[in-house]
Amino acid sequence: MSDSKPSYNIPIGPIHPALKEPILFTFKINGEVVEDLDFAPGKVHRGIEWMGMRRNPVQIAHLCDRICGICGVSHTLAFCRAVEQIAEIEVPERAHYVRTIVAELERIQSHLLWAGVAAHELGFDTLFHLAWRVREDAMDLLELITGNRVNYGIVQVGGVRRDITEDQFPKVEKTLAAYEDITKKLLKLFLEDTSIKVRCRDTGLMTRKQALELCTVGPTARASGLEMDVRLDAPYAAYGDLDFTMVLPDQYAGEIRGDVYDRIVVRLLEVVQSMSIIRQCIDNMPPGVVMWEQKYAKILATCKKAEGEAFGRVEAPRGECFHFVRMNKSESPEAWKVKASTYSNQMSWLTMLKNEQIADIPIIVASIDPCMSCTDRVAVIGNGTSGILTKQDLHRLSVEKTRRIQGC
Repeated sequence: MSDSKPSYNIPIGPIHPALKEPILFTFKINGEVVEDLDFAPGKVHRGIEWMGMRRNPVQIAHLCDRICGICGVSHTLAFCRAVEQIAEIEVPERAHYVRTIVAELERIQSHLLWAGVAAHELGFDTLFHLAWRVREDAMDLLELITGNRVNYGIVQVGGVRRDITEDQFPKVEKTLAAYEDITKKLLKLFLEDTSIKVRCRDTGLMTRKQALELCTVGPTARASGLEMDVRLDAPYAAYGDLDFTMVLPDQYAGEIRGDVYDRIVVRLLEVVQSMSIIRQCIDNMPPGVVMWEQKYAKILATCKKAEGEAFGRVEAPRGECFHFVRMNKSESPEAWKVKASTYSNQMSWLTMLKNEQIADIPIIVASIDPCMSCTDRVAVIGNGTSGILTKQDLHRLSVEKTRRIQGC
């Protein structure tokens, strides 16, 4: 008799333990081991690009903040950079520094949010609550500077809508000083705990070669030793004036394995790095205005005359965020396309999850810090054809589905 176990398929999702957003996984399982898998995103499309192409650039900047609740500044900054290139709008130097400070605060809160989620997926809920409690301090700073804890609304075409005042700098410094002590504690709890090491070391492996071939970005790529960071490769905002290096896992662990543990290392070390970047911005903050033009009517008039195409790239907390914009002397863009970081990283699941245990699926899936709301788009490919669903198509399909459900 053969000792081989029969393979069977297990669907996980669209609602499942690893993510708060819907995505359907189908795993081919042999015993407790994943033999093969497939996944189907597209469950949370919101039509943001369609809405944006019927609005002007100032309105789209407001809309960009809502592409993702965690990295709204990254999307808005990428879009504004593209428009500013087309319209030849020169952003004031002080605005570049404010943009950088807010972007790095966003990186801190995003990485700490992920750290809490990772701890939760590992069953370490005490650490989950600690990470999210620490994250609140960064959220409070963002609220102090921008007026909002989420959807900050500070980046605008031509600069930023709010300056950082002199009386706010001491509060920023006080929070950063408090973070120095707490991050040491987080590093110890996450990276020296035996149970986390056992669960995460050599789990969800992806080599440098695989990371490059799969076009991964951000901490997911850097955890496998791939040296990619838009802040250093193509500096924008104030990053070209600052002194910092790329974070790789061997800086802490002495080696690079490209596993879940290394992804924890990179994100926690980037929290420490972000604090250094913010301090440099505060110490070297130039004087001056923070908007190219205070009158939005003039900004709109300039954009309406603009013609051409450009793309904006920024290093979001999850990796490269890419916005393509084409303008043709009209109030609304002729084209606007968004590529979020998760779009680049999600194919790495196919490599990471094979030959892993069922119990490790949640932490491996979560290890790339996926955001399905950022990623989902409306382009449809099937039966050898491609097309775009219009508002009318979406309405028709929704009505048809509702009738099917109701048995009409």
